[in-house]
Amino acid sequence: MSDNNSDSMDLAALEARVDELIRTVDELKSENTALRSQQENLVNERALLIEKTEQARTRIESMISRLRAMETRS
Repeated sequence: MSDNNSDSMDLAALEARVDELIRTVDELKSENTALRSQQENLVNERALLIEKTEQARTRIESMISRLRAMETRS
C-alpha cells in the first residue's frame, strides 16, 4: 500500500511539473512573439533612420557644393 501511495505522490509531482513546464513554454512562446514583433519594428525604424540620414547627407553635400561654387565666383 505504501508503494501505491508513493507512486501516486510521484505521479502527482510529475503531473504538476509537466503543467509547470507547459505554462513556461506558453509564456516563452508569447514572449518570443512579442520580441520578434519588437525586432521587426526596430529593423523598420533603423531603415527609416538610415534613409533620413542619407537624405540629410545628400542635402548637406549639395549645400557645400553650392557654397564652394559661390566662393570660386567671388
